Amino acid sequence: MNDAENDGRMSFDEAVAFATQKQQTAFCAMPVFSEAIEDEAQTAEGARIFIIEPNGTGNWQLRFIAGPFFSNAYAANERIEPADVPDSLRELRFMPTHVDTKWYEEQIQILIQYLVKGAGIATAQMPDYASMPARSADSETVFPISFIGRDQAPH
Repeated sequence: MNDAENDGRMSFDEAVAFATQKQQTAFCAMPVFSEAIEDEAQTAEGARIFIIEPNGTGNWQLRFIAGPFFSNAYAANERIEPADVPDSLRELRFMPTHVDTKWYEEQIQILIQYLVKGAGIATAQMPDYASMPARSADSETVFPISFIGRDQAPH
């Protein structure tokens, strides 16, 4: 087993087993980058978060949350049943964590901070986003579906 496979992360199948057998959650977070303009560095503008969680009936579900950083407007916050999980997600690696459902209402960077802390990962390198002043978009603000990387077609 190489170091990348021994870093505390679980495969998708291991994360599902963790959720169903231990009634715990596991997460994966991916940054969403802006389109780079010539001679300009790319910066992360938001994130996609995938959380495998027990569904209360002995099975599991995938919670998909995505949106821009520093905004209360989300592009997605939905539950996906096991049969509807795209194959591409089955290739990701997940960290075991603790989740408080109140966290799902937080800004995306705060949710990531809580998930990382719940996983027991040292957060010394992360800013304390929870203590920063909040900004929010109008409730009518809509982000393009391309932001979260999902098309309109079912998987």
